[in-house]
Amino acid sequence: QVLLVESGGGLVQAGGSLRLSCTASGIIRSINTMAWYRQGSGKQRELVASITSSGLTNYPNSVKGRFSISRGNAMNTVYLQMDSLEPEDTAVYYCNADGIVTGLQRRVGPVWGQGTQVTVSS
Repeated sequence: QVLLVESGGGLVQAGGSLRLSCTASGIIRSINTMAWYRQGSGKQRELVASITSSGLTNYPNSVKGRFSISRGNAMNTVYLQMDSLEPEDTAVYYCNADGIVTGLQRRVGPVWGQGTQVTVSS
């Protein structure tokens, strides 16, 4: 079983920064893509950033230049550095992993974390 555990959310003033972390637990051989999504109150869940095992990243225009996604050396951890935060960034942020190959050579995914709240005050 693969679980994703997120940390790093909280309350920050507009213009501030936060760094989110997400670690995949379980016996994992590889993870193709890890990503961050967010869901604001009354809104649909949307992609914030994604990164493949080869380091290819993708961002929507709304966060491009302000957010940066990266993976740890063990490749089962993903980070989201969020700078110049705006009140519109307030949401629950979810970690996502897809294209997972487990120690038993099973392919699983997508897997979601439980979410972490990010609140940006004006």
